[in-house]
Amino acid sequence: MTASNRAGETNRFHDLLHAQIGNEFAASQQYIALALYYDDADMPQLARHFYAQAVEERNHAMMIVQYFLDRDLPVEIPGIPAPQTSFADYRAPIKLALAQENTVTDQIVALATTARDSGDYLGEQFMQWFLKEQVEEVSVMTTLDTVAQRCNGNLFDLETFVERELNGPEAADPTAPPAAGGNL
Repeated sequence: MTASNRAGETNRFHDLLHAQIGNEFAASQQYIALALYYDDADMPQLARHFYAQAVEERNHAMMIVQYFLDRDLPVEIPGIPAPQTSFADYRAPIKLALAQENTVTDQIVALATTARDSGDYLGEQFMQWFLKEQVEEVSVMTTLDTVAQRCNGNLFDLETFVERELNGPEAADPTAPPAAGGNL
C-alpha cells in the first residue's frame, strides 16, 4: 500500500476532491437559482426539476464528505462563488445547466484520472459511481435543451414534457455512496 492510500494521509487526489466539495455545493446553489427563475416565471415543473437537482448536488457534496470521514481524513469545506441569478429567456437557464454538467463531468474525469495516476485505487473506485452519474446528468440536460429548443417558445409543451418525463418519482440508487448526514 502506498503512503497516499493509508488512512489519515492526503494526496493530490484528496486536494482535488476537497475542491470538488465546493464545486458540488456551487452546482447546488446554481440549481436553486435556476429553480427560483422558473418559480418566478410560473413554470412549476421546471422549478420542481431544478429544486430536485439542487438537492441531488448537495447530496453529491455530502457523499464526498462521507468518503473523507470513512477514510479518516480531514474534511475541508471550501467557499463558493455566487450563482448567476438573471437570465435572458426561458432557455438560458437550461443552457447554463448543460454547461455546468459538462464542466462537472470534466472535473470528475480529472479526479478519476488523478486517483489512478497517483495509485489511490480506493479513490479511483469511489469515483466510478460519479462517472456513471455524470453520463446520466449530461444526457438529461442535453435532452431538456433539445426539447426546449423544439418547443419554440411553447412553454406549456415544455412544462408538460418536464412533468411527464423528468419529474416522476425517482428510485434511490442502491449503488450510490452514502452521504454524510444522510440523503435529503
